[in-house]
Amino acid sequence: MTLWFLLLAAVLLSLERVCYIYISRAPERFLRFCNRPRAVSLGGPVEVLRTLFYGFKGLQCAVFLGWCYVHGDGSLSPAGRGILPLAIGGALIAAGQMLSFGVFYRLGTVGVFYGNKLGYDLPWSRAFPFSWFRHPQYVGTVWSIWGFFLIMRFPQSDWYMLPTLETVYYMLGAYLER
Repeated sequence: MTLWFLLLAAVLLSLERVCYIYISRAPERFLRFCNRPRAVSLGGPVEVLRTLFYGFKGLQCAVFLGWCYVHGDGSLSPAGRGILPLAIGGALIAAGQMLSFGVFYRLGTVGVFYGNKLGYDLPWSRAFPFSWFRHPQYVGTVWSIWGFFLIMRFPQSDWYMLPTLETVYYMLGAYLER
């Protein structure tokens, strides 16, 4: 592993959190941005944010796969051969995705994409998965990331680096987006 690749990954992965923190803290600026012709062509503010979300998830996947490829010596095959990392990783991914889908189910697209910050009146949900976690989508995403790297990179010495970085980013995001 090289330091520059870790720094590059850190910068690229931070873009999503920085964007969401900015939008949550300055929604009026984001709404003004959404009135620009290119943004208007995507739809309203929720649709613009959803488009950003998909772009950030694509970037996140590219960084993760790039990490696995570079540190896997040009291979995307899982590093370990044991059943335990595969089972735990698979369970983390399944549970994480269940939480994420639960958030979409409870809040809908408008709620997930900061509708409450962008002028929509949305009721607060206390049903599952919000009955278990304050930020279930973030918990689900972090669990999925840890599961992915358990499957792909464990027991290699780099397996925990990006999951740890992303955990810190999501914790900071949850705190700063209040």
